[in-house]
Amino acid sequence: MPAGRRLGDIAAGAGAGFGTSGVRGLVTSLTPGLCRAYTGAFLAMPGSLPLALLIGYDLRPSSPAIAAACHDAARRLGIPTVNAGVLPTPALAFAAEKLGVPAIMVTGSHIPFDRNGLKFYRAEGEISKQDEGLILAAEAPWPLDDSSPAALPPADPAPLSLYAARYRSAFAPDALSGMRIGIYEHSSAARDLLHELFRALGAETLPLARSEGFVAIDTEAVRDEDRALALAWAAAHRLDAIVTTDGDADRPLIADETGRWLRGDTLGLLCARELRAGTVVTPVNSTTALESCGLFAEVRRTRIGSPHVIAGMQGARHHPVVGFEANGGFLLASPASLGAGVLDPLPTRDAVLPMLLVLQAARRLHVPLSQLLSGLPARFTFSGRLQDVDPSACQALLAAAEASAAGMERLFGGTPAAIDRSDGLRATLASGDILHIRLSGNAPELRCYAEAASAEAAERLCGSCLQRLAGLLSGTPSSLASPRLTG
Repeated sequence: MPAGRRLGDIAAGAGAGFGTSGVRGLVTSLTPGLCRAYTGAFLAMPGSLPLALLIGYDLRPSSPAIAAACHDAARRLGIPTVNAGVLPTPALAFAAEKLGVPAIMVTGSHIPFDRNGLKFYRAEGEISKQDEGLILAAEAPWPLDDSSPAALPPADPAPLSLYAARYRSAFAPDALSGMRIGIYEHSSAARDLLHELFRALGAETLPLARSEGFVAIDTEAVRDEDRALALAWAAAHRLDAIVTTDGDADRPLIADETGRWLRGDTLGLLCARELRAGTVVTPVNSTTALESCGLFAEVRRTRIGSPHVIAGMQGARHHPVVGFEANGGFLLASPASLGAGVLDPLPTRDAVLPMLLVLQAARRLHVPLSQLLSGLPARFTFSGRLQDVDPSACQALLAAAEASAAGMERLFGGTPAAIDRSDGLRATLASGDILHIRLSGNAPELRCYAEAASAEAAERLCGSCLQRLAGLLSGTPSSLASPRLTG
């Protein structure tokens, strides 16, 4: 029998450990053996093996093979598996809760296709950071068994059907009646579901840009080509809105009737207002309009990542309790009445609910989507990233900034009036503008979040900060490659 090694040590050596939310790594690092080891450690974590395991995956070319290794690991432990096929991550999580079994989603979310990952769900919901520690502390056989797994069993459509029924029972059948909505399909795991669901609620849908290859859509750093596409589609097709998601469909992206993409934190604020939320939980990089609008009894701030938001929603006294991230992913921690029915909680990132909430609100109020923003405080956010950076060089840059006032001034282009260190470095400038710099937990990226009194000012502030960061990194001896700037 092979000797055991701590899974955390194996994962660190392979470069495929837990990031902001779930395991992330290069596809070449996510070998059958490592995926089997992660699956086995997750299934053994509660102390007794579950009755079954649900497994789903996104449309990345590497995802079916990784899913097959997870199925194989469960079968070796005598646990029956259900292949949920290609579906949104929140659909898999919802099915796991309803069926009372754990689930594994194979997805790299929004990161490039040469990377992938695993997300783990108990029957009660997404695992915690403490659970991640238990998985990494587990002993795995060494050397790992990298033999090829058996082919996937046929996909079962029931998990996706449960998810669709959740919305059809809570929203009125005419909730979107008369609306013309473009579905930017690309390689989203929800691309077919969105047509089916929106049409069932009365909308006319138009398919846009379906892709056979994987497209890495990041809802926090919208690509210039996607901004141009939305403007062109809105002008050409007389649309009320354009909707899309990231690869595994737990982060929404919505454009108004003019083709301008809404920021994810603004979308979250609109949804919380529509649900008359009592408590809103969101990371530090979301707009400060949440506090200044005066709509909510309590706003709780957390570190970035859905596990932190989920932890922050626990014990909230003011209901309904909702959470969201600046990427637009929306979490519902308590039942919400929507007129036609009551929506059950789904405390994991969801892309479909925020889409339906804002579209229904625009139809109910007889206003274009862009006018939903009127009356909100004038605080606008923008984000971008430097890709292909050397993480150690970024860490050294941030550490050097922390070491002196001059370092902070170089990093932020001025002397900060206040610094928040809860997740990276978040500086409030003398002007009241905000710059937030942090190293991504999912990919080799340095991210910048900006907030200002106008959308244009926030975009300029973010752009100038990224240019400054790129210059500082290019002069760092340990930098391995020239970073790519996107925003």
